[in-house]
Amino acid sequence: MADIQSVCVYCGSSAGADPAFLAAARGFGRILGRERVRLVYGGGGIGLMGALAHAAMEAGGEVTGIIPEFLVAREHAHEGARDIVVTRDMHERKRIMFERADAFVALPGGIGTLEELIEQLSWLQLGRHRKPVLVLNSNGYWNPLIALLDHMRAQALFHPGSFELLIADKIEDVLPLLRKAARDIPESELRGAAAKVTAEEM
Repeated sequence: MADIQSVCVYCGSSAGADPAFLAAARGFGRILGRERVRLVYGGGGIGLMGALAHAAMEAGGEVTGIIPEFLVAREHAHEGARDIVVTRDMHERKRIMFERADAFVALPGGIGTLEELIEQLSWLQLGRHRKPVLVLNSNGYWNPLIALLDHMRAQALFHPGSFELLIADKIEDVLPLLRKAARDIPESELRGAAAKVTAEEM
């Protein structure tokens, strides 16, 4: 039985319009720190990303930030994180994030967050990995995406059992849901080094 040792979190580099988003980022960061689950994230020091990482570190957690060179200044790479990896481009960033994570969580975010989430779901559907993927549906933020996936399923554009998107409404439910999903996954399939996704696919 595998355990969740690290979680890759996708979220916005801005704080968003709803104060609940910032509260969720800070709250989830504190939970990761308290539970000693490593945070792997985009490396920014502003917006939801910055709030998430700062809260995790304040709670005693380990944080790995992975950021491409061209975003270091724009997203204010988090100077307080002990482990910052600067990559050549977005493809390298996503590959390293994938390799270092046992599971993926999407908080509210913009186009980049959506793209990263959908990519993980696509690879899951194609059988390229078995790592759990979850959205934290703060104040119903992800409801339109959930409705779209239901619509695709109703139109027979993907099979109902081809992948599972976990959904949590509360930050307290995220780690229990991830741990339950990982329970039946062999450790060799959960850890990034054994995953089937290659650099060419990213």
